[in-house]
Amino acid sequence: MRHITLHIPENKYSFFIELLKNFDYVKVEENEMGIPEEHKNIVRQRMKASEADPSRRLNWDEAKRKIQL
Repeated sequence: MRHITLHIPENKYSFFIELLKNFDYVKVEENEMGIPEEHKNIVRQRMKASEADPSRRLNWDEAKRKIQL
């Protein structure tokens, strides 16, 4: 199976998706950001851990200072 990436103008997107859905050999998987589900799950787990333990969080000034080191 082959995968392709297309860039469709916003005003033509709905039409294009409906057109593709008419082909029985084409599988349409919409994912605007292109972020794999496994990566999303990692972020969700980290968010839950931070909610459970707020000491894991950094405010923006602290984070910026760490990045600049």
